[in-house]
Amino acid sequence: MSGVLDGVRVIEQGTFITGPAAGMILGDLGADVIKVEQPESGDPFRAFKGGLYSPHFQTYNRNKRSIALNPKNADDLAVFDDLIRSADVYIQNFRPGAAERLGAGEARLRALNPRLIYCAISGFGQTGPAAQRPSYDTVAQAASGYLKLLVNPADPRVVGPAVADAMTGYYAAFGILGALYERARTGVGRTVEVSMLEAMCHFNLDAFTHLLSEGEVMGPFSRPSVSQSYVMRCSDGKWLALHMSSPEKFWQGLADAMGRPDIFSDPRFCSREARIDHYEELIALMRDIFATDTRAAWCIRLAERDVPHAPMYDTDEVLTDPQVRHLELEVSARHPQMGPFRTIRFPVSFDGRRAFDVQPPPLLDEHADDIRKSLQQNDDGPSHKGSD
Repeated sequence: MSGVLDGVRVIEQGTFITGPAAGMILGDLGADVIKVEQPESGDPFRAFKGGLYSPHFQTYNRNKRSIALNPKNADDLAVFDDLIRSADVYIQNFRPGAAERLGAGEARLRALNPRLIYCAISGFGQTGPAAQRPSYDTVAQAASGYLKLLVNPADPRVVGPAVADAMTGYYAAFGILGALYERARTGVGRTVEVSMLEAMCHFNLDAFTHLLSEGEVMGPFSRPSVSQSYVMRCSDGKWLALHMSSPEKFWQGLADAMGRPDIFSDPRFCSREARIDHYEELIALMRDIFATDTRAAWCIRLAERDVPHAPMYDTDEVLTDPQVRHLELEVSARHPQMGPFRTIRFPVSFDGRRAFDVQPPPLLDEHADDIRKSLQQNDDGPSHKGSD
């Protein structure tokens, strides 16, 4: 099945996560994504677990082709320039100024291809007092105020996946899609810029809205108490999550499932506002109750009463869940050299058709011959002028 970006060519000169994540989203949507890498080592994420095909690299580099080019080599630079002339989109996530030193600055590439969508991803922005500071996921989470909302004050440590890296890549993809849509109307390319700091401040919008509208500085437990969210440990050591939100019917169902319909006669828990004010006391009460039975038993009771809940799965448990299997989220392919590749499909369906086709992440320089050959063919005939 052809994707909605079929015919769009993307040149991605990205490393680690932000640039590759943007390229992956476009590739998932059907674009021809050509990943330009350094000879011998390639994207540094390749070697994060030995070899040049680490799980880290595999995560964000499916649906791409790879070519290794050294811009200091005149022949390689000529190939790179031909790729730019054939492209609709270029993506880089270098520190500001590095692209210009590599011959991949916006002005030079725009001269080669005026219709090019040029995407530059940075840590702190292209200009300003922090522009040259190195930035990684945890740095951006902290600088945006987001990390403070994740860290338990009783046991402060960084937790969770690389949210800032991934979200910055996704925001970059959104910007590129907007620029492609505009170019279809105007014929003019755009420069798309996004920094990790800007992306995470926007992703942390709820906290800033509370600050700017009410002067409230949110902490790690501010939203969970207001949204009435809980995690409970069951008798078998497994956990489940509850999100009780606003409708009283959810609490009626939970009280029934817990065998505690009398909970609403307690003034501490008789209303949503009271439960928010006495959040910690309610957690203590619920912990004792949920510790009396297994997670599976609780899930049955909660489902019967339409209470918003889910098992708090480990990753390996997710793939065995009946709904996940029904949605066919796991997809697979086979790389001719690296063998089976399993991943999670793109989550958006078009016309009821799910995106099951996936191209395994490439080996370094795997597609060089095919790419060079296609560029030579373009030199002999009409050049690629992009797809609007």
